[in-house]
Amino acid sequence: MLPALLFICIVVPILAAGACFVVRAQAVRSATVLATGALLMVGSVLLAAQGAFSFDPGTLGGLGWGTLISVLDFLLLAVILFYGFRLKSRLVQILALLQIAPLAWFELFALDHGAAVLPLHGDGLSLLMVLVISFVGSLICIFAIPYMKKHEEHLHLAKSRQPRFFFFLVLFLGAMNGLVLANNLLWLYFFFEVTTLCSFMLIGHDGTEEAVRNATRALWMNSLGGVAFVFGMILLYSRTGTLDLQALLMAGPLAGAVLLPVALICLAGFTKAAQVPFQSWLLGAMVAPTPVSALLHSSTMVKAGVYLVLRLSPLYAGSFLGTSIALFGGFSFLATAALALGQSNGKKILAYSTIGNLGLIIACAGLGTPAAMSAAILLILFHAVSKGLLFLCVGTIEQGIGSRDIEDMRGLYKVMPRTAIITVLGVATMLLPPFGVLLSKWLAIEAAAHN
Repeated sequence: MLPALLFICIVVPILAAGACFVVRAQAVRSATVLATGALLMVGSVLLAAQGAFSFDPGTLGGLGWGTLISVLDFLLLAVILFYGFRLKSRLVQILALLQIAPLAWFELFALDHGAAVLPLHGDGLSLLMVLVISFVGSLICIFAIPYMKKHEEHLHLAKSRQPRFFFFLVLFLGAMNGLVLANNLLWLYFFFEVTTLCSFMLIGHDGTEEAVRNATRALWMNSLGGVAFVFGMILLYSRTGTLDLQALLMAGPLAGAVLLPVALICLAGFTKAAQVPFQSWLLGAMVAPTPVSALLHSSTMVKAGVYLVLRLSPLYAGSFLGTSIALFGGFSFLATAALALGQSNGKKILAYSTIGNLGLIIACAGLGTPAAMSAAILLILFHAVSKGLLFLCVGTIEQGIGSRDIEDMRGLYKVMPRTAIITVLGVATMLLPPFGVLLSKWLAIEAAAHN
C-alpha cells in the first residue's frame, strides 16, 4: 500500500506532466489534470492515515534510485546552465557552474555511496505538507484549466502554450511532494532545484520582456540558494559523515562550527521563501498568469523554503543561529507588512503579505519552542488555503474588470457578486476569529512574548 501511495504522490504528477506536454488535445489535457488532482487528494489523505514511515524504493531495473537522482540532478543543472547562456545572464551561468563543479567532486570523490541512507521519510510535518500541496496545489491546477483558455484568448495567441504551461504546473506538485518526503539530502536538493526550474519557466511563460526579466531574476536568486545548499550539504557531510536527515535530527542540537553548514542550507531556504533581501523575485512573479502566482505564493515554491528552515530547527535550537533566524524572520514580517499598506495593486499587496507571513513562520522556527513550532505549522496550513483563494480571486477579478488595482474594484459586488463575496470571505479568514490564521498568529505572539 505504501509504495503505491508514494508512487501516486510523487511519480504520478511527473507522468501526468509529461502527458500534458505530449497530448495536444485540450479535452484530454483537462481530463489528465482533473484525474491527477483527484488522485493526489485521495493519495495524500491515505498516506497521512498511514502515519510516520521510512521507505527505500530499492532499485529500478538494477539501477539504484540514488544513481538515477544523481544523473537527473546534473541534467537539471545543465538545463539551467543552458538557459543562462540563452538569456546571456553571466550570473546564472556562474551560479550553475558553482553547483555543478563541487557537486561532481563530492559525488565522485568524497561521498561514500555504500552508506545506508533511507531516501524517503514521512512524519507529521512532511505529511501535513503533502496534504497542503496535494489539495491546494491540485485545486489551483484545476482552476487553471478554464483560466488559461481565457488568458490565451486575451493574448490572441496563434498557437496555444498550454501544453508547456501545464507540464511545469503539474510537475511542480510531484517535485514538492518529493521534496518534503525526502530524507536523503541529495534527494532533497534535487527536488529543490526542480522547483527552481519550474518557477523560472512558469514566471516567464507569457514571453514578454517583463516576464523574461523577472523569470531571470527568480532563476539567479534561487540558484544562489542552490549554491548555498550544495556547499552546506558538503560541509555538513564532512563534519557529520551522513546525509541522512533523520539521523542528523535525532543527534540533537549542533554547536560551534558545525552550525555553519546548517546556516548555509537555511540561507537556501531564505532565498526560496523570498525573505528580505531576496523578496524581489517573488514580487516579480506577479507577471505570470494568476494560477502561477497562487501556486508560488501559497502552497508550493515558497513553502519549500519555510519547510527547509522548519525541518532543520532542532539542529540550531537555542543557538545564536536560531536567534538570528528569528530576528531576520521577524524583520521580514514587519517590513513587508508595512510595505503592503502603501500598495494599490491587488497582487502586490498579497505578495508582500505572503512574504510577511513566511517571515513569521521562519521567526517561529528560529524561536524553536513547542508553542512557536505549533504556530509555524498551523500558519503553513491556514495561510496556504487563504492566500491561494485570494490570489485566484484577484485573477478572476482582473479578467472580469481588466484591472488588479483595488481602487478600480469599487462597486465590485454589482459586477461580480459571487467573486466579491468569496474575496471578502478570503480576507476574513486572514484576520478574523474563528479562522485559523488569526489563532496561529496569536500563538506566535504568545511564543515570542516569552522569549
